[in-house]
Amino acid sequence: MIEWIKDHSHLERVQKKDKGLFVLAFYGDFSANAKRALVELENFSRESKEIPVFIVDVGKVKDVHKQFDVKNVPTVLMIQNGKIAKRIEGIESASFYNRIFFGINSFSKKGAGKKVSHRVVVYSGPGCPACGTAKAYLRKCGIAFREIDISRDQHAAEKLIQRSGQMAVPQIDIDGHLVVGFNQAKIDQLLAN
Repeated sequence: MIEWIKDHSHLERVQKKDKGLFVLAFYGDFSANAKRALVELENFSRESKEIPVFIVDVGKVKDVHKQFDVKNVPTVLMIQNGKIAKRIEGIESASFYNRIFFGINSFSKKGAGKKVSHRVVVYSGPGCPACGTAKAYLRKCGIAFREIDISRDQHAAEKLIQRSGQMAVPQIDIDGHLVVGFNQAKIDQLLAN
């Protein structure tokens, strides 16, 4: 069942009560994408009652998004033991949320037998076919990622060029390692470690 966050103190109570695992989604009724994502989250919540889902309406509850470095709606966070374990920006299906939050199709350490969470950021640009291919591949693998459109974030673009020495997109940051372009073998290698 979905519960709407009313204010900062309500969120603090939720964080104290649900110390294990919960979903925190950021919504704005001004966004058609956020409305579509809300429908998928409602479906996910009905199918997966064991994971509490909380929604923050950024138009009504101010500044909570800054606490979690949320710049876009919809953004969905999986909070585990008080920390952000997964970050998903944009619209996804209820089945995608199930795969991500329950670890289905996750990459795992060789021989370790346990799932590994990776920090993945996809730097992309508008009209970039390779960017779409890279994001589709990560979604298919059940890898949560944050997307930064460098055409809309000049500071991020400049930092990226300093790091890689290249202006090409996509560039995929996996746990601090940059992959320039859609290089599936390199992506798989970094996700398997």
